[in-house]
Amino acid sequence: MSGWTAPAIAVQSLGQNPFPDLPAASEDGEPPIIDDEEFDATIPPIDPDGPMGTVEEWDAEQSRLDEAARLRSDGSIAPPGPPGETLSDPLEIDAEIEAPLEPLASFDVEPFDESQYTEADDTPATSVRYSYRLEGLNAPNADGSSAKDAPSVASVRARFEDLSALDDGNGRATNGAMVSARMLEDQQLLSDLLIGECFFDATVNGAIELPESGTGPMVVVLTASPGPCYRLGTITFDAPAVEPADLITRSFVPATGEPIDAERILAAEANIAVVMPQQGYPFAQIGQRDILLDPQTVTGDYTLPVTPGPRSSFGDILASGEAVFDADHIALLARFDKGDLYDSRLVDDLRKALVATGLYSVVAVRPEQTGTPAPDGTQYANLAVDQQAGPARTLAANAGYGTGQGIRAQGTWTHRNLFPPEGALIASVVAGTQEQGASATFRRSNAGRRDRAVELSLSALRSDFAAFEAFTGRLAGRVSYYSTPIWQKRLTYSYGFELLGTNEQDFNFALGRRDRRTYYVAALPGQVTWDRSNDLLDPTRGFRLSAQVSPETSLGSGTQFYGRGLFEGTVYYPVGDSIVLAGRARVGSIMGAEREDIAPSRRYYAGGGGSVRGFGYQELGPKDPDNRPIGGRSLVEAAAEVRYRFGNYGVVGFFDAGQVSTSSTPGFDDLRYGVGLGGRFYTNFGPMRLDVATPIARRPGESRVSIYISIGQAF
Repeated sequence: MSGWTAPAIAVQSLGQNPFPDLPAASEDGEPPIIDDEEFDATIPPIDPDGPMGTVEEWDAEQSRLDEAARLRSDGSIAPPGPPGETLSDPLEIDAEIEAPLEPLASFDVEPFDESQYTEADDTPATSVRYSYRLEGLNAPNADGSSAKDAPSVASVRARFEDLSALDDGNGRATNGAMVSARMLEDQQLLSDLLIGECFFDATVNGAIELPESGTGPMVVVLTASPGPCYRLGTITFDAPAVEPADLITRSFVPATGEPIDAERILAAEANIAVVMPQQGYPFAQIGQRDILLDPQTVTGDYTLPVTPGPRSSFGDILASGEAVFDADHIALLARFDKGDLYDSRLVDDLRKALVATGLYSVVAVRPEQTGTPAPDGTQYANLAVDQQAGPARTLAANAGYGTGQGIRAQGTWTHRNLFPPEGALIASVVAGTQEQGASATFRRSNAGRRDRAVELSLSALRSDFAAFEAFTGRLAGRVSYYSTPIWQKRLTYSYGFELLGTNEQDFNFALGRRDRRTYYVAALPGQVTWDRSNDLLDPTRGFRLSAQVSPETSLGSGTQFYGRGLFEGTVYYPVGDSIVLAGRARVGSIMGAEREDIAPSRRYYAGGGGSVRGFGYQELGPKDPDNRPIGGRSLVEAAAEVRYRFGNYGVVGFFDAGQVSTSSTPGFDDLRYGVGLGGRFYTNFGPMRLDVATPIARRPGESRVSIYISIGQAF
């Protein structure tokens, strides 16, 4: 730009000036402030080809012109402003303005009552009523087929009703605008549902029909034109070669010729993302799909890019963060070894095992690429374990009630990592109507092997049951390999030792009265369980077999050597989705000593919530002249249940049977039976149980009704 141009000012002429000696008047009759000649004289000359001036030069030129305009004939310069204008006298200041302010306390301040503007209108709000209907879903398609012929369209109406804004409104709205808004929302919903079900050409129109009589509900009509159902054409995966070669294709379930169902496609893609890390590809990434629709063939060619990343094997475990365990102990919990093919399920299992220790507030396990070659052409993938310690101490309590056993409450204090790693100290107190005691236990979890525990406990207990009264001190140790909800094992076992000193009251048939004796018992108990059930806490199918054997010696009136054995089997069989048939059989025997030489607390008893329901705790079996149970040397029990579950609740009908004999050979000549009903409330840690039972052919001294409250199924 070589110069500047003044803005054009349009001057509209209003006619010939009747007074040529005076400036032309403006529209309101006043003469103009400046005439045209004077205006043109003040405009500086413009040279389009000249150089552009600076701002400073422009300001200097304007100042010169202002002084020239104010130059008087006598050579003096007039002050700014119109000629002859003088300043007026200053305004008078009101005396009240100058007066000091009055104190605030002298004012009568009344709050402004705005309730007349803010109170809600008590007039009941009017509402409009409406109904709606869907049309066109069963109309013929462009290819001559009916929309209802496509299997996917059958679910559109049901899903629409679940998500519809019109349906949620229950036929009422504040006004017609709200009805219209719901209609527009449902138009889009129905269109999305149809497109998601393979009808990519679908259109939906909405209309509102007003009642002819002026009264009654309006009707919203959604008319759908689904169009043809597009089906999968070619299916292509844009990915390099993987092992096995069909890993991606076999993980994608939809096949050519099937409807392009959005949910089914998304589920198949998610399945690829899940399966690949399970088969050695922890860094696999799924790209954005592309579906090329062909209206002529009514098909869609599907392409999915997949970046598998390096095929990997497990590498080292790297511990970071606020360390609870070192890498060696974490590796002890893993169910894989370095060099094994990477499997994300085993990584999830490790994370769950870490959480199950109860020592973390947060723990995360993620793979990291190393680029280091591993066996079978793979690369090592290290596992980074980011740890954040949680509280190691807990207080816990539980309580229960059983007929014959009374109320029993137990409280425990546990420090789960007092002796790292996972060396816990457990202090426990038992308080009940018939049991009182205390114990201290040292427990090392995951001792040299996952889910193997080493325990050493010392306890003192007072028991006062109908069968016996005892003061018992116990020192015991045990090594156990056990199942958990995370990892339910087929084979579990335990073995250990027990040293008992117990003073117990028993009926002495030789003296004809109850008598006290002190027993010193040493035992080597062991147990093995074979578990083929499908759930540790609430099995619905499968079976379990268990055997307990304990060689013991009793020091009291001479030395007695004997053996205790108990064998149990349970079976679970589902009938439909909500009914389970369950059964249990148990048989036990003590061989090598007479009943009188065995401490009452070491004999067999039956009756109670975990035995034969309908009877009190330890109530079944031979009795003394006072009708109190004395225990026996053999035991046989059986139970059958029908379990019906609905949601988080359940009902159980059961039939139990059992007998205790004085001989070491189990007998069936005096079986007792109990029958009852129970309720279940299912939680994430197992069902809570309430059973009510009654004995069949009740005998004197036996309760008509027995109640059992506990956690977990009876078996």
